[in-house]
Amino acid sequence: MNHIRPAVEADLCRITEIEIFNYRLNFYLIFRSDDFYFGDLTVLSRMTSLRRLLDEFWVYDDGVVKGFMRVHGQELCKLFVEPVLQSQGIGAALLTHAVHTLGIRHLWALEKNTRAIAFYQRHGFRLTNQRRLEEGTTEYLVRMER
Repeated sequence: MNHIRPAVEADLCRITEIEIFNYRLNFYLIFRSDDFYFGDLTVLSRMTSLRRLLDEFWVYDDGVVKGFMRVHGQELCKLFVEPVLQSQGIGAALLTHAVHTLGIRHLWALEKNTRAIAFYQRHGFRLTNQRRLEEGTTEYLVRMER
């Protein structure tokens, strides 16, 4: 059974919760910005900014939204799974859908996010020689392609 579908307005709160939990868990220790992670990064502010991109979001929903991805053209812009539900195949299902149904061919991953890079490599993506600074930081993103 396919649990992946386009996101709708009612999914915004759940998408935002999943994103915020993942940002704090995976990126706070790298960027260490209390102002951003515990001030600017709120459900209400993120819902407002993500609403305009809603048509680019897909969710994994088996009765509850457990993960999501954002796709723009052939680029995977985001893929997050509820942290307590990771390693259950949800991310793999989203990525497989992105590649085989939506035609995803590339993505950018935070260079220090070795867990994400390994996940994408297990699913057929390879690192390229392209790097760029994450906007407003001193950290690099690396491009991965299929």
